[in-house]
Amino acid sequence: MHRKPIRHCRECGTAVVYRLPDDGDTKERAVCPSCVTIHYENPLNVVGTVPYFDDRVLLCKRNIEPRWGKWTLPAGFMELGETTAAGAARETVEEAGAQFELEDLFSLINVPVVGQVHLFYRARLTSEQFDPGSETLEARLFHEDEIPWDEIAFQTVKQTLQRYFADRQSGQFRFHTIDLV
Repeated sequence: MHRKPIRHCRECGTAVVYRLPDDGDTKERAVCPSCVTIHYENPLNVVGTVPYFDDRVLLCKRNIEPRWGKWTLPAGFMELGETTAAGAARETVEEAGAQFELEDLFSLINVPVVGQVHLFYRARLTSEQFDPGSETLEARLFHEDEIPWDEIAFQTVKQTLQRYFADRQSGQFRFHTIDLV
């Protein structure tokens, strides 16, 4: 995992040490030698949607790093205090300015190398009008054969789109669990 390690205790500010906690844990954790608080580092959740209108899907061209100018599904980090569905809906409004009805959870993708879990819901668009936010250069509908596959920002998005179109072709949408290692 490529995240910065915890350096100081969030409770008292003392420099932490990485060691096995005294509670029988089997993983090294950031432990405060002063107040003995154990700091856990957990995966981040990325939530988003596969917005579709008839036989097209909505993609957003990124106006932020990483992968500026590449295409993605509307998605982003889940906020504290929201459900995965609420976060996916919020990201879809923020990035695409789309009007939609949220449907079932479609894919769950584990990305342990970066400490993330990506969750995508299907979202039936109720309008072809979009009002993208500042993180998006362009929001556009694509037929499957128009998808700029070499310009997709993230492997999680590519995997989700491939499964979406395969399920659409079969006439039955399933829930997909994917491990990217």
